[in-house]
Amino acid sequence: MKQFVLAAAALLLAAPAQASEALAKKHACVACHVVKGAKTVGPAYADVAKKYAGQKDAEAKLAEKVKKGGTGVWGQIPMPPNAAVPDADVRALVKWILSIK
Repeated sequence: MKQFVLAAAALLLAAPAQASEALAKKHACVACHVVKGAKTVGPAYADVAKKYAGQKDAEAKLAEKVKKGGTGVWGQIPMPPNAAVPDADVRALVKWILSIK
């Protein structure tokens, strides 16, 4: 029984990361971003997390950037707006990105 409880707890803890990675795939974020590694079209999510670590307004700032798009922070290639992505998904993605170590 104890093993079952530990396994269930592990699954619950892993679910948000998996769900957010699934959201990144669902909304085609992975066409331009990787989780870790070299910059592709856009920065790796781990680099974004590092850049915004400790900033109180990071979640709001990044959520707005995802929705409205932008340019100039990571180079001259613009990030297109993602206005069709539901706000709840944007918030989940941003929280997940900022949690990457």
